[in-house]
Amino acid sequence: MFKHIKEDISIVFERDPAARTHWEILTTYPGVHALIMHRLSHWLWKHRLYWLARFNSHIGRWLTGIEIHPGATIGRRMFIDHGMGVVIGETAIVGDDCTLYHGVTLGGTSWNKGKRHPTLENGVVIGAGAKVLGPITVGAGAKIGSNAVVVKDVPAHATAVGIPARILEDEAPKPKEEVKKTRFTAYAVGRENDKFNPEAMTKMMQSLLDNSAKQEAKLAALTEQMQALGIDEVSDSAVGLAFDVDKSQPKKAANGKAVKARSSAKPVTEKAKKPVQK
Repeated sequence: MFKHIKEDISIVFERDPAARTHWEILTTYPGVHALIMHRLSHWLWKHRLYWLARFNSHIGRWLTGIEIHPGATIGRRMFIDHGMGVVIGETAIVGDDCTLYHGVTLGGTSWNKGKRHPTLENGVVIGAGAKVLGPITVGAGAKIGSNAVVVKDVPAHATAVGIPARILEDEAPKPKEEVKKTRFTAYAVGRENDKFNPEAMTKMMQSLLDNSAKQEAKLAALTEQMQALGIDEVSDSAVGLAFDVDKSQPKKAANGKAVKARSSAKPVTEKAKKPVQK
């Protein structure tokens, strides 16, 4: 237990640039205080000292504004930033290296006993005010945006935002080396999800270029099929333009040369206009 408490204090330096000293963290960070109280409450709960565990948890809630049920399972190196209003239910399971911001709720949607709270796998980040409800699973490395309401499973390394939450980005599982190099994103939504920043614009342009390349490949395939069937594109274009009813604009064939529209009907002569007399 004491080893976990030491890790809870040390991890703050990685996730909060405002942290200066261990003494400052130990004396002024409510998230650290809540985790220390919970480690003790959870130990009492596992030893069937339920009332004492609940009372200790109640004192921790009164001191920090963070409510963690003593039955909840909290992993190593968890960080609760700011902390006010965080609620973690009895059957919730939080993996290692997770980060929660103020106002987060890991709540249940049923009054039945049994598993009714979420499971967070390793490395999950949940932004301020987000609600994760029910016995769902949030995959490793996933991010939940601020004020999102999540009621369905979130894949690993995905980003969920909105009410109800929708998946913004669903990536394939990354190798361990890449996961270690992933930059921590405060409040679960970093610059890569901001549509006005250069990185996002580059992604959008790349997507447009990819779609353009796909269209060109399809056109090239169609051209090959037409050539295999012996279809002359220039002649067919000229025939089509000859029957075009709109003659106000000069038309061009596939080779870029102007094509004069021709009418297949012969002009009516004066002789043809006269009625036939018997």
